[in-house]
Amino acid sequence: MEITTIGLDLAKPVFQLHAVDANGNVVWRKKLRRSALLDTLAKVPACLIGMEACATAHYWAREIAALGHLVRLMPPAYVKAYLRRQKNDAADAEAICEAVRRPTMRFVPVKSAERQAVLALHRSRELLVRQRTMLINAIRGHCAEFGLVTAQGVRAARELMERVEQADSSVLPDIARSVVMALTEQFKTLAYQIQALSRQLLVWHRQDETSQRLATIPGVGVISATALAASVVNPAQFRSGREFAASLGLVPRQNSSGGKDKLGRISKMGDRYLRKLLVVGATSVVRRARTSDAPTASWIRSLLERKPARLVTVAMANKTARIIWAVLARGENYRSPATI
Repeated sequence: MEITTIGLDLAKPVFQLHAVDANGNVVWRKKLRRSALLDTLAKVPACLIGMEACATAHYWAREIAALGHLVRLMPPAYVKAYLRRQKNDAADAEAICEAVRRPTMRFVPVKSAERQAVLALHRSRELLVRQRTMLINAIRGHCAEFGLVTAQGVRAARELMERVEQADSSVLPDIARSVVMALTEQFKTLAYQIQALSRQLLVWHRQDETSQRLATIPGVGVISATALAASVVNPAQFRSGREFAASLGLVPRQNSSGGKDKLGRISKMGDRYLRKLLVVGATSVVRRARTSDAPTASWIRSLLERKPARLVTVAMANKTARIIWAVLARGENYRSPATI
């Protein structure tokens, strides 16, 4: 029997494969070590290979595609519906093999090594920013025990560190001061590393045309533009801007039945990082709209009269996501409504 489809369940040391023919009959099931995967697939005639879009999936997709196979990545949540009973590696590989053959299945485009490197920059920068926030909270907490209180934020934290450096033992004991100074040194190191990663993102932004087009959209800066340009490989996979916004979780969760539409809270599905960047950018747009004459300012102000500010912010993020899809799909710069 000729193999037409293979379901590949990725793991760290051991991979599970499930191969079927054109009629869906099982040809073989194999468990392979990581080092033997490519050698085994190189001996198989070109066929369709399905995998879940999980960790290391894009790397393996590039390597397997180089052997002549057609590789398809799928969101794990979509594959779960084809899992029959018990969950194990063999059952997962069978479910993947079944899911990849469905004509209505949605696939995840394979990212290039360059785009994955840009996303690694983003993930590393986000990790360092979280660590910086932890250090600021620790420094503010320790200083508050001795009456040194300051406002929230990075700028206020720097001012607090300067006060600690100038404080004498009557205000801050020497032991506490040494502890805070140690945390301050870590803070300065993180600030330098965050700045260095941001500069690398700026360099890539100036070299990438797609990222530069996205930066013309209100509420989309260099960080958001580079993250979107690296994440959204093929905008044609979304039929509309609303579908793209839904993929980021910026639409209400539906629980409709019997012809009655019931909409709940924002679904928060999809990429959390991209959604956060769009919401943060929309917050800036909404804040400026209170005193701005921009084309969308009147629409935002009318919403603020009826809805809470956070809800308006998410609505603006949804609107921004739709504009992003249009810019990506048409290959044009953003044009404000006043210039159309």
